[in-house]
Amino acid sequence: MQLTLADIARLFAAHGGTMYSGEPVTQTEHALQTAWLAEQAGADDELVTAALLHDLGHLLRAGEHGDTPTQQGVDDHHQTAVLPHLKTLFGARVLRAIAGHVNAKRYLCATDDGYRERLSADSLRSLALQGGVFSTQQARAFIAAPGAAESVQLRHWDDAAKVEGLATPDLAHYLARARRCMWAAQP
Repeated sequence: MQLTLADIARLFAAHGGTMYSGEPVTQTEHALQTAWLAEQAGADDELVTAALLHDLGHLLRAGEHGDTPTQQGVDDHHQTAVLPHLKTLFGARVLRAIAGHVNAKRYLCATDDGYRERLSADSLRSLALQGGVFSTQQARAFIAAPGAAESVQLRHWDDAAKVEGLATPDLAHYLARARRCMWAAQP
């Protein structure tokens, strides 16, 4: 199923109120905070859109494995499961950033002293399920790939977007930015 922006809004309305994997924010709050952090950093529409939609795969798979798949020992592959649903909406840059944000965590654990210790319990569980910390060779290959640096930046925004009560612009604001970087205007 190819998604439209209206479909995305409906997914957030239907499943965005779910708490974000043991964090003090909902899925929607996490998405909005991630997009807000990207916006505050001066990111363009494509990276702000990737930030907003980086965990949309969780919403697509809502209910398959409970609210926190990692507690069931499940990697829901949210970063790649969403890509076929977005490929007619957005270009490679948006999709690469979304797809790469999980491997960016694996990369940062391998290359940034102390990064792993700053991860939440759920992020640590998902790290193990997603293949664990990259080896030196894997880390080099990852960061050399197109868009990897943007995936790492997205990962930093993702990690910081778990602040209870943080005020952000609403979903409509970010969907308007997403509309500006779509392949073709859609409702």
